[in-house]
Amino acid sequence: MSKPPHLCQCGQIVPHGARCACQIKRTRARNKRHDATRPSAALRGYNRDWRAARAEYLKQHGNCAMCGAPATLVDHRTPHRGDMRLFWDRTNWQALCTPCHNRHKQRQERGA
Repeated sequence: MSKPPHLCQCGQIVPHGARCACQIKRTRARNKRHDATRPSAALRGYNRDWRAARAEYLKQHGNCAMCGAPATLVDHRTPHRGDMRLFWDRTNWQALCTPCHNRHKQRQERGA
């Protein structure tokens, strides 16, 4: 038995689990505004040195710290927020797979 559709704020009926086109449009506009004020990845420290350190770390820590799957990302346990000392502190790093980083870790950070 599937769950019933819901009514969007714009008045459209949307299937359960789906997002209305107006919600997608609002999210894209919000993300675009955010990205316009955000420094580039290189300015935030994600440069050639980071890529080399990341590759080395992933060789040593090949599995996701959350689920044990093959790791694809190096995550900062505590968000560095531009603090380069915290950014380069390897005790603050953890290897994660993409699903755990994009789902579980992001949810933790939003809730904190």
